[in-house]
Amino acid sequence: MLEREDDLLHVETATSADEALATIEDPQTNVDCIVSDYEMPGTTGLDLLESVREMEPDLPFILFTGKGSEEIASEAIAAGVTQYLQKKPGRDRYTLLANQITNAVSQYRTETELRESERRYERTLTVLHDTTRDLMRAGTKEEIYQAAVDTAGDILDIPIVAAYAFDPTAGTLSHAASTAESRELLDAEVTFDRGKGLVWDVFSEGEGAYYEDTRSEEDVYNPETLSRSELIVPLGTHGVFVAGSEDVDGFDETMSELMYILAANTEAALDRAEREQLLREHDRTLTQQNEELTRLNHTNEIVRKINRAVAQASTRQEIESAVCERLTDTDRYLFAWMASTDTEPPAPSNWAGVDATYIDRIRDDGTNAPEVTLIRDAIDAGSVRIVRNVLDDGGWESRRKEALTYGFQTVLTVPLIDGERSYGALVVHAAQADAINESERDVLAELGETIGHAIKSVERTRALLTDNRLELEFTCSDSRLLLNRLSANVDGPVTLEGLIDRDEETVVFFVSLSEPSVEELVGLVERWASVETVSVVSDNEDSALFEITGTSTAFIDVLRENDARLRAATAVDGETELVLDIPQRVDTRSLVEAIREGYPETELSAKRETTTTRSSRRLEAQLEDRLTGRQFEALQAAHYSGFFDWPRESTGEDLAAALDIAPPTYHYHLRAAERKLVTMVFDEHSN
Repeated sequence: MLEREDDLLHVETATSADEALATIEDPQTNVDCIVSDYEMPGTTGLDLLESVREMEPDLPFILFTGKGSEEIASEAIAAGVTQYLQKKPGRDRYTLLANQITNAVSQYRTETELRESERRYERTLTVLHDTTRDLMRAGTKEEIYQAAVDTAGDILDIPIVAAYAFDPTAGTLSHAASTAESRELLDAEVTFDRGKGLVWDVFSEGEGAYYEDTRSEEDVYNPETLSRSELIVPLGTHGVFVAGSEDVDGFDETMSELMYILAANTEAALDRAEREQLLREHDRTLTQQNEELTRLNHTNEIVRKINRAVAQASTRQEIESAVCERLTDTDRYLFAWMASTDTEPPAPSNWAGVDATYIDRIRDDGTNAPEVTLIRDAIDAGSVRIVRNVLDDGGWESRRKEALTYGFQTVLTVPLIDGERSYGALVVHAAQADAINESERDVLAELGETIGHAIKSVERTRALLTDNRLELEFTCSDSRLLLNRLSANVDGPVTLEGLIDRDEETVVFFVSLSEPSVEELVGLVERWASVETVSVVSDNEDSALFEITGTSTAFIDVLRENDARLRAATAVDGETELVLDIPQRVDTRSLVEAIREGYPETELSAKRETTTTRSSRRLEAQLEDRLTGRQFEALQAAHYSGFFDWPRESTGEDLAAALDIAPPTYHYHLRAAERKLVTMVFDEHSN
């Protein structure tokens, strides 16, 4: 009868209470509702109700009887019956019963689904709680992003999930992690530029958003996306969490709430990872600073020992030996050596901590040696130069075998400088790559200055105690040299008889010509901007002597700076042969480079040691000490112009005019100089 009333009802009939209970226990029947009479063989409907409630507390149970009473109804309700119906005559009673069954089953199923949903929610929360512990144990942000995505995919059963991390440098949201299905269904591994897409909108506003149909949104990144609905949740300043569904409006409130909980846990884990990363970086920085401080203190102690040894040294050899030995006494540096720039190319002059085989290799390679290139770079720049790892540096490929054999990776070159003058370089080798930090390099740079000053000091002392000097011969064809310009316009040689360095701006040249054309030469030279005055000191058939006053030149400046003396200079057809006399303490290479800077077409043709007598050196020193500048200038002019010759090549009036002073003043200075010179000679003779 019930099946006729509602074709959705399927009725299983039991003739006894035991049979009914067996049917309920049978998992194949899937009973949704029990309809029982009150009176049954050997039992009652209330007894059956009690047994059913022990088995299924919430299963709908309708007591449908014609023998009922108010007392039975009360007992049934107290026992937990779902509905109590009395049988009435007529067919309507079955219609009423079918309706009550439908309502009871519907309510039962709704409540069952709700309870199951709540249980699932609780279970999911428990799993999320356990997952949070996993998130908190993750070591890196990458691991956290992947764990969060896996949780959303596996636990929340969301197929399309991706996480995007904010890159503050690039200003983008880049792919951090995603489920496999996300990568299959859509292009999850994209990068969102600033202001692009719904993902960026959510991140910039800092509030989550749910889009029921992404294709209807104006800012959707891909209008043809298979992800029809999306829930996008920001992860603080770290990035965003994206969950998608192929269905329109594919997320209910419960799933959205769970996603927000997972996002909050993920953000907390990312915050923790960022803090721990900052702490690790801070610890690493402190450790590195402590190590650097230890190394710096060690280096400072070495430098103090070197300074004490250098202060006691009396020769350059002793200074170089002390420096190399002190540097290699500890395990800070493998070996060290000095490079001298007295030779070209620069070559090792002293070393410690390494055998001669390596030193010979440097000498044999000459200009091709990478060490020479490094030394030149340091000297030219006037600062420390370093190769952090010779094994990775293409310029040091030729030294790979030596680096592995001797065990070094870092090479540092320190120029030995005092003021503007270089005395070579110090080269140190360390075992590890990038083994010498900036602070240590600064200390070694100061050491280089100390060594340069010490070398200068001992060489100055040596120069005062010895008579040895260096004589350098040059060939210069540069047209800016005054003698070259003169010789290019006359026949025969042009000889510099002498010069007077009046001050830093004016120089007086005494120049002789063997085949003079006096008027022509004077007219030519007077037109030159660098010449202030030109006059003829003497003129005869065989030669003529000219006095030329002009502005100082770069060549004269180099002579002043290096205490050099021009001993001879003769020019023919635009090329001059010059002879310079310099102290041995002067670095020849630096001097040559200084001259070439102003006169590129200059070559050093010879270099040799010369010896002056002590008496001549003493006389020069006494003259410079006793004569005033004007007296010394007057004596020089008289000597170079032939004033002391007989017959005289020039007169006092000529020289006074050349020096731009009055004749009486010139004669006064000259007589004073002569008197002092004669006194010095006779005093020396008496002694």
